[in-house]
Amino acid sequence: MNHSAPLLECVPNFSEGRDLAIIDKIVSAMAAVEGAQVLDVDPGRSTHRTVVTVAGAPSAVVEAAFRGIAMAGECIDLRKHRGEHPRIGATDVCPLIPLAGLTMAEAAALARDLAARVGAELGLPVYLYGEAALKPERRQLDAIRAGEYEGLPAKLGDPAWQLDFGPAAFLPRSGATVIGARKLLVAYNVNLNSRSTRRAFAVAYDVREQGRLKREGHPITGPVVHDAEGREVWIPGRLKGVKAVGWYIPEYGQAQVSMNLTDLDACPLHEAFEACRDAARERGLRVTGSELVGLVPLSALLDAGRFYLRRQERSLGLPERDLVDLAVKSLGLDDLGPFDPSKKVIEYRLAGVAGEAPRLADQTLDAFAAAVADENPAPGGGSVAAALGALAAALAAMVANVSANKRGWEDRWESFSAWAEAAEAQRRRLLALIDKDSRAFGAVLAAGRLPATTPGERAVRADAQRAALRGALEAPLETMREAAQLGPLLEALAASGAPDAASDAWVGVLCARTAVRGAAANLRINAREAQADEDLSGMLDEALTLEAEAAALEARVAQLLRL
Repeated sequence: MNHSAPLLECVPNFSEGRDLAIIDKIVSAMAAVEGAQVLDVDPGRSTHRTVVTVAGAPSAVVEAAFRGIAMAGECIDLRKHRGEHPRIGATDVCPLIPLAGLTMAEAAALARDLAARVGAELGLPVYLYGEAALKPERRQLDAIRAGEYEGLPAKLGDPAWQLDFGPAAFLPRSGATVIGARKLLVAYNVNLNSRSTRRAFAVAYDVREQGRLKREGHPITGPVVHDAEGREVWIPGRLKGVKAVGWYIPEYGQAQVSMNLTDLDACPLHEAFEACRDAARERGLRVTGSELVGLVPLSALLDAGRFYLRRQERSLGLPERDLVDLAVKSLGLDDLGPFDPSKKVIEYRLAGVAGEAPRLADQTLDAFAAAVADENPAPGGGSVAAALGALAAALAAMVANVSANKRGWEDRWESFSAWAEAAEAQRRRLLALIDKDSRAFGAVLAAGRLPATTPGERAVRADAQRAALRGALEAPLETMREAAQLGPLLEALAASGAPDAASDAWVGVLCARTAVRGAAANLRINAREAQADEDLSGMLDEALTLEAEAAALEARVAQLLRL
């Protein structure tokens, strides 16, 4: 994805999860803002709460958040609200999360501006939290939400809890709102084969960072232990950056450990799942699967896929879709219903938000071949050369994966896995070059169409053509470099990989050499159009060297395989 334009995400939590008409009004108000895209709407009947995810240009996302908060204030009546999830207002919490091209400090400033506007224009009481908090004790959402909606009248009258924005008056219908900025948070629930909220809480206490209160005698009913200064003593849980509670969900007929993973670096998705599974087993329970509320970053699923492959001593060099599929199955994300990665993974949902065109590399083979065959000069030979390089890398990954899983070679799986991962990385880079080469040639054509009536226009066109031609030289050279890097890997796989995959390694060698030769021809032809005063000798010399290396590789592997 192209994230040159700043991208902001907002994940407001509204205290309505049952009335679809109200939810639709709120979501429609947010979706009406141009430049902001609603990526996910996740209502929960038992929690009586809907999590909406919207992303896009920062100003548009902030406007969408404001409209959502305004509509929620009109439609939701907290006096009638009862649900499993704690809440403080109609819009319970509204965090802003920087996704790309935006610092946390900038997101915090946007959150403060939004909070000021909500307080002034909507007349709602507002607290700031997270990175936008004005007081250290308000960084944690739990501290602000303590006492919930029912405790708001007392809190609003406490000088220590003076509002950040808005009137210091209790609004029975709307309550208060908490607005802030934070890192990406994943709302993640693990399902148990029990209906017991108490047992679910026990597992939550085991895993969450805060842990549980230390008690004398019985761990649940015994008196709380205090330290020498009279403070309650806590027994920390297993997972860093994790908040968790336990609850029973009637619509599922089972209890859940409901977690907020606030730092995926400290506690990845799979680690949270495994910790819950271990804690449940120790208490005679079984985890049946899990549930993602809202969206998840792609990296979390890829890391989970690799984690379970490593446990199985299988090669990690699988394509992205296979890693995601394994993660879904291993975490039981389809336990409560179908799990569609295209709707739940942030990167997949964000495709197109920043305005980038669909990639050639994402088309079907038939569609790509048709695009090459039509009347337009791009995509052309340069893109096809990159595609051949990607196929060479794919064959290298396949041979390495087959070899890693070969019976009797179990002691070598890690070596082949490392080769497969390297080949898969090369494949992704070469796929990107399919589009890069096509864009480079398109830039050359566009520069040639610029007006050239006046001396000034001619100068502008000349500069544009020079820059475009430089890109048209760099793209095929980059393809040559990437394809040539596959040489040692393909040769090693031909020599020591699974014998029944030797022909696949050979086809990979042929594809890699053709990619190098085709890109070299593209480079030389484009070089003829470059400015005469531009020194291209370095590029052309490198192309000759890479061609010679590819030819030598083909000869060595042919001799090795006796072809």
